[in-house]
Amino acid sequence: MNICLLLLVSLLVLIIGYIVYGRYLAKSWGIDPSKVTPAHELEDGVDYVPAKAPVLMGHHFSSIAGAGPINGPIQAAVFGWIPVALWILVGGIFFGGVHDFGALFASIRNRGQSIGEVIDNTMGKKAKRLFLIFAYLTLLLVVAAFASIVASTFGTTSAAGAAILGENLEAHLSTAMISFLFIVLAVIFGFMIYRLNIKVGLASLIGCAGIVLIVLIGLNWHPISMTYNTWMYVLGAYILVASITPVWILLQPRDYLSSFLLYFMILVAIISIIGAAATGSGQVDIPAFTGITAPASNGLFTTGTIFPALFVTIACGAISGFHSLVSSGTTAKQLNSEKDAQAIGYGAMLIECVLAIISLCAVGYVWNEVNVAAADLELVSPTVVFATGLSRMLGSFTNPTLQSIIYQMLVLAVSVFCLTSLDTATRLARYMFQEFFLNEGEFPKDVKGPRQILVNPVVATTITVVLGIALGMTGYSKIWPLFGAANQLLAALGLLAVCAWLGQIGRKNKMFYFPMVFMLIVTIVSLLQTIIAKLRIHDSWSIIQALIAILLVVLAVDLAFTAFGTLKAQKEKTAA
Repeated sequence: MNICLLLLVSLLVLIIGYIVYGRYLAKSWGIDPSKVTPAHELEDGVDYVPAKAPVLMGHHFSSIAGAGPINGPIQAAVFGWIPVALWILVGGIFFGGVHDFGALFASIRNRGQSIGEVIDNTMGKKAKRLFLIFAYLTLLLVVAAFASIVASTFGTTSAAGAAILGENLEAHLSTAMISFLFIVLAVIFGFMIYRLNIKVGLASLIGCAGIVLIVLIGLNWHPISMTYNTWMYVLGAYILVASITPVWILLQPRDYLSSFLLYFMILVAIISIIGAAATGSGQVDIPAFTGITAPASNGLFTTGTIFPALFVTIACGAISGFHSLVSSGTTAKQLNSEKDAQAIGYGAMLIECVLAIISLCAVGYVWNEVNVAAADLELVSPTVVFATGLSRMLGSFTNPTLQSIIYQMLVLAVSVFCLTSLDTATRLARYMFQEFFLNEGEFPKDVKGPRQILVNPVVATTITVVLGIALGMTGYSKIWPLFGAANQLLAALGLLAVCAWLGQIGRKNKMFYFPMVFMLIVTIVSLLQTIIAKLRIHDSWSIIQALIAILLVVLAVDLAFTAFGTLKAQKEKTAA
């Protein structure tokens, strides 16, 4: 299969999906640009802050992307390029886009509060609290996993660091330095936009120049050298501050600037794919379909049968529960106008699908090197496969120097997105923790008595950071398998919640039926497989994983019964 043809056909399908299906959803749900959004109605200068559409798109896209659309397609490529491409395209348009857009719309019509509050309004307080527990547990796994990934990337004495990126000491030091200079640049950018009132266009040019400058500094000057464990403590302190800092100071500007790295990465990828195809070397060497059961893994690919493994492994590139938490957690509180909702809620998901297709092209280009025995494997992680595949495509029609530079820039971009997802997840977990102790219609500032301590942002964040970092100390590889299924189950619950809410307000919701049932079945089957596998291993961590998986299944099944009961009652009421 020609990689250029795969990319162009996928782009065409996604563009048509955005125009036709995206507009259909906006019309069916009643998107109304004349309505005042929560960002204006409840503006507080901390969490509720109206953001210009490009800035908010940057935050949202950077937050939902992370490493997911890169890792998933590469790990699932073992099933063949056709199943992977089909799930990305079908999943993105009819599952993930509906999920993300629906969660954003439901939240902005519920004062910018989370899916938990939406559930409270439709299914009651018990269902809300069950969802919040589930979401909070999932976010703790996100914090733990991404903290471990970032610390492994930055750390200089951890074997895990080399395993994650396969890079040398200098690359680790450079990536850490650039990432933290990026934070300083973001704060400066935020002050330019919100305090000096510099136009977004001019500020963006200054910001892009700043990105080039900090990359040059980081590549040539990187004096900070710390171990994996030390970096975990540093990251804990950072996310503690970042998640309670007003969004205009760090979150919005950092994510907006991060998006330029992502757009740059996509542009370079498209140029590389087209260029490689033009020189006659652009072929996807992955078989079209390898069978129902994945061939033996070399440590890079996923294992198991195509159902449910394919649909759990490819999350962010098709549908991801984490997205609903971003849409209803931070993005809804910053949406300037409902006219921006389709582009940000639905469009960002489809752009992520483009990145997932690019990842498939990258692994296809170096397939003969990754599809070997573990003893011979040099491309040891999805990040390395992604950066190697794309940089080699570029090198096929340019020169080795440019190939090397692009490789480093791609690795840096992935690292920046992991850091972005890390502190966004911490802020979201803080919201979940606070909402658990709030009554309907309450905000933390309204609470009196003992609950006032628990809904305090600093207390809620500190508890989250301590638990997340402690869990992250066990290592990324022990957390990620459980997170994959939990994340997809969260997506099923998000679909259920929005479906029930739309039914309550009398809007079309049948587009949710198949996606939510399908994702429930996929993820519960996957978790049951995990439980059985872990209980066969007699070590403490496997037992803990099995217990967490059992808890997630119980919570999900309870919520599902409640949701389907609500939908049935709505249907009977309408029929009557």
